[in-house]
Amino acid sequence: MTYDLPEELVVESDGPIRIVTINRPNDLGAVNKQLHWALANVWRQIAADRDAAAVILTGSGRAFSAGGDLGWITTFLDDPAARDESLREGAEIIDELLRFPLPVIAAVNGPAVGLGCSIAVLCDIVLMSETAHLADPHVAVGLVAGDGGAAFWPLLTPILRSREYLFTGDRIDAATAVELGLASRTTTPGDLMGEAQHLAERLAAQPREALQSTKRIVNMYLSAALGGPLQAGFAAEQVTMQSAEHRRRLETIAARARR
Repeated sequence: MTYDLPEELVVESDGPIRIVTINRPNDLGAVNKQLHWALANVWRQIAADRDAAAVILTGSGRAFSAGGDLGWITTFLDDPAARDESLREGAEIIDELLRFPLPVIAAVNGPAVGLGCSIAVLCDIVLMSETAHLADPHVAVGLVAGDGGAAFWPLLTPILRSREYLFTGDRIDAATAVELGLASRTTTPGDLMGEAQHLAERLAAQPREALQSTKRIVNMYLSAALGGPLQAGFAAEQVTMQSAEHRRRLETIAARARR
């Protein structure tokens, strides 16, 4: 099957396994406009691939995805249409992942930050390199963590721990992510893709209807619990994207990056 995707997201086939790679190695997998669109549309395309049975999602280079591309997100400060489209598309990414029928293994090879963190944690199984970390720094840039963290971390982790990491944006190392319930297990960096491949092969060999129906039922709990919080989160994020505090913080970060 041919996938209609930009070069920022690559789908490779290995028998019944589809390896989806966030392909911006020189930018630490930062999410730009093209990649954001691809992350919203890739899941329907793979679901239509009758030969696919399991998916591995990973990053190229040193990162899984280090959050939003600074050059792209700063355009939202003065382009309300682009800002609102990014929020609509962000909600679509979450919804499509939750509805996707095949098992998805995140092979987190490096930093997974912001939306990258949300996408990783929403996968069915999360394998993390011992050198990788998670983080959701929305609050630190004056935003509500609307693309998932504030809505679904409390479903997976002790709520007091969720608050600390969401409020501060601190990094969560791989071992702590497993302890909190945000990751399944850790591997050495060299073993990560091999472990993911082995697990994907096991899942692909399982009875298809039984596995997909089991996933659908499990995700019904997530979808039911997330409906209200996700809508509220994206609405609140839209408000904070228009705030003077967010503008000030983002412009400060952009100025530092230009030095």
